[in-house]
Amino acid sequence: MIHSVRFTCVLDTNVIYPIMIRDIMFWFAYYDLYTPKWSQHIFDEWSDVMKRKNVPEHEIIKRTNKANLAFPDALVTNYEGLIDTLTLNDKKDRHVLAAAIKTNANVIVTNNLKDFPKDYLATFGLTAKSADDFLTDIIDLNIDTAVEAFKEMVLHRTNPEMDEYQVLDALRRNNLKHTAEFLHSQL
Repeated sequence: MIHSVRFTCVLDTNVIYPIMIRDIMFWFAYYDLYTPKWSQHIFDEWSDVMKRKNVPEHEIIKRTNKANLAFPDALVTNYEGLIDTLTLNDKKDRHVLAAAIKTNANVIVTNNLKDFPKDYLATFGLTAKSADDFLTDIIDLNIDTAVEAFKEMVLHRTNPEMDEYQVLDALRRNNLKHTAEFLHSQL
């Protein structure tokens, strides 16, 4: 069994929101399948997305606080000085790379792969993966624990309650097709 808790990943905003992607990412982290990292910039973007989706302010605060309480070592600090030294096509993504460099991450998990050029990231010893590719890799590394984490996620799923197959369908709708198929094949 490969234990990959030391595998450190910075989660971009687009894998923290939508909820379904965040849930499976967080449950896999809770089961020590990897170590999640994020920054205040990422959480500010997350809060902005929730505001645009008309999530009430108290709920935004609750969600971000809950994430930081669940993973108290996830918040990367003192990365801001690196931001302006980096050259990415989209200046708004530099903070994600800065946080990844500062925390010595292995991977940036993002669904905006085009904004994180492979060759440039390699100069920092980093790669970027989509949530779907990252999650299927994690499942492949430790199938039993990943399936256990998925089942636990389903048990805790409320508003609305969903069974395993409904959650798998929701994952597919959120562009986690390979993840859903891999998990489905293990049930």
